[in-house]
Parts: sequence; C-alpha cells; structure tokens
Amino acid sequence: MSGLSGVSVPLGKAVRALSRLRGGGSAFPGLVVERIDPGFMARALRNLPHGVIVVSGTNGKTTTTKMVVELLEGQGLRVFTNRTGSNFTRGVAAALLGEVNWRGRLDADVAVLELDEAHAVHFVNLVPPNHCLLLNVLRDQLDRFGEIDKTTRLLEQIAVKTTGTVVLNREDPRVASIASSVRTASVAYFGLDESLRDTFPSDDDLRGATGTAPASSLPADVVLESVNSNTARFLMDGESSTVELSLRGVYNIFNAAAALAMARIILGGQANREALLRSLAAVEPAFGRGESLVVDGQPLELVLVKNPSGFRLGLKSFDAAGYATMIAINDNYADGRDMSWLWDVDFDSLKNGGVNMVSGVRAYDMALRLQYDDVAAREIDPDTGSALRTFIRSSAGQPKRIFCTYTAMLAIRRDLSRITDVKVVS
Repeated sequence: MSGLSGVSVPLGKAVRALSRLRGGGSAFPGLVVERIDPGFMARALRNLPHGVIVVSGTNGKTTTTKMVVELLEGQGLRVFTNRTGSNFTRGVAAALLGEVNWRGRLDADVAVLELDEAHAVHFVNLVPPNHCLLLNVLRDQLDRFGEIDKTTRLLEQIAVKTTGTVVLNREDPRVASIASSVRTASVAYFGLDESLRDTFPSDDDLRGATGTAPASSLPADVVLESVNSNTARFLMDGESSTVELSLRGVYNIFNAAAALAMARIILGGQANREALLRSLAAVEPAFGRGESLVVDGQPLELVLVKNPSGFRLGLKSFDAAGYATMIAINDNYADGRDMSWLWDVDFDSLKNGGVNMVSGVRAYDMALRLQYDDVAAREIDPDTGSALRTFIRSSAGQPKRIFCTYTAMLAIRRDLSRITDVKVVS
C-alpha cells in the first residue's frame, strides 16, 4: 500500500471540490489520486456483494451502462457508476471520490462501469471484474487504436481477466470470437432475430467483407425479435415481451437487449421480469445521446456521432424532414484525430432539407464531404459557440437536431445550459 494511501481520499476530495468550483474537468481529481495512490480503486471496489461489471466496445457504452444501472436500481440494488461518461480509469477514480466516505468506503451493492477499450485493459489489471459486457468492434479513432483487430484484442484482454460471466454480442463476428479465449469465466450472448441483421450491420457488413458471418447458432440469453419505431420485442427464456421505450434511435434498442442480458446475469434467479421491463421502458437517453432539450419552445436533439456506423444509424434513426440540422465535428483527442471515416457515411437523407450549419474544428472537411453527396451546407462557422447562436436564431420556430462529436457535444451542452435547462451530470 502506498505511503500516501491514508491521505489520498481527503486530498482527492479536496481537489475535486476545488476543480468543481473552478469549472474544471470532472476527471482531473481521479488523475491526481491515481498518481499518488494506485491501489485506491481496487480497495474502494472490493467486497461489493454483486461485484464489478465492466461495459466496453466501440459504440453504445454510455447508454448501455445507463440502462444496466437503471435496471439494477429498479430491482432495489445500490449501484455505483461513472455517470459523467468519463470512461478512462481516471474518470472512474474521480467518480469514486464523489461517492466514498473519508475512509475510502463505498456504500454500494454493485459497480457498473463504462470503460474505453484501451483504458479498460489498464483497469482490469488493477481490478479484475466479476462480469463484463462487450458490445461491438467498429472502426473508431484509428489514430488511437489502429485497425479493428487491435480493438478486438483489447476487448479480449478484458474478457480474459473476468472472473464470473463474459456477455458477448453474438452478431459481431469479432466479439463472438472472443469466447474461445475465455478460460476462467462462463460465456453468455445477446443477439438479433435473423430479420433484423441488415438493420444492425457489423463492421464487415458495412465494408462488404465476406467470410465472417455471425454465429447465429449460438444460444442467446436475450434476443431482439422486432423493432417498430420505439417499440421492441425481446425473447427471454422462450417468452416474448414487448416494451415501449423512452429511448429513441434503433441503435439504442439493440443496446437494450445487451443491458437486459447483463442485468439478468447479475441478478440471477432473483430478477423480477416485469420490473426489469418497466425499468427499461423508463430509461431516458444518456447526455448527448439522443438527448432532447427545449429551446424557444421547440425541441433540440443532440446526437453523438464518432464513427461511420454510429453516424449512419443516427441518420437512419432520426427523420430529417421538418428539422433544422447542424453538424459539429471536432478532432480533439477524445474525438479521434483521424476524420477520414466521414467519407464512409452516406448523407443522402439530408439532401432534401440540407444542413443549416456546419461547425467544429473540422467544419470545412465536413462541408466538403456534404458537397460530394449534393447536400447543401448553408452556413459554416468553425466556432461552435457562435455557430450555435446563429443556428438557433436562423431556425426559430423549427425543431432542431445537432449531430456532433464528443468534445463538440460537451461545448454545445455548456452553451445551451446558459439558455435552457440542461441536465447536470456529476
């Protein structure tokens, strides 16, 4: 144990309080405590009755983690999670500082943690999870991860360190293949009905690759059988259940199958099926993931986009007709610096109405990409603050939608908080 372990929690809490007063980043206190006391997270998270659950993958981590948390809370469990969406290890440490007492004790039954693929490997080496949920492998942040086979290997390392159950996406060939590396844990799956596979393509499907068909013969604990707008039907234990979801977007509905599978495994025979479905129906979008705000009496939706699959499904999920549209693309570290993936997205659905405003550090790259799909970009302003003000003013009386990368979304939410109610996530 580090010689500073006795003071790391008080010091970390003090840094957290000062950082919040100054409007600083939510993860900074975690970075401080990681440096002075590397064993902090392991001590805080040990001995939880239902253990530690890690959720990782390219797309859907934040929303799926939120769903698992709310499903478990609906069953009466006290759940610790990194609610800010800061999915590096320092984000988990910072969230812990806000929840532990001055002696470093955490009052919770279970921890459900969203973790970035690379940082998850560091985390599981410090804190082997009891369970993990691995969602998908898609091209994302190529400057950080390289090609997707490397991302698969990162997820594989999470699975290998898991001690209880590894829950895998049956429909993603790379994720399903991880099962062969699991030695000390059991393996379970979530999946799709055959009729839905074209709606939720894997990375190979997006690129037209062959020879990596999903292992549909694998038994899945939860199967998404059908989707109609926000209504979904799930097959569990041979019985179908229909749920009207508050979440919007087809990508969130497959995430719901993943969350149900994970929650059922954590709860075991104690799961109340009807209560699970009621909790699932009530889950609201995670911040920036289809989040709907109200500006000047009209809805304004924020849709996070960070890779070709996510952007394609976002465009497919939300009808552009009648909406004013803004796109904000940044290339900061948290977004990924390589924006070449924009050329793999089909923007035809925006052709009729065009795009009212293009913004962000890579605004001109985005505008050029739209031009090649004959989508009119009416205004371009790289500064998201002034772009947002112009966008709101020029589209008065219309519902609005903003597609944005991660750091652009954070900046836009901050600016929106000055003019409307925006949920604070701490």
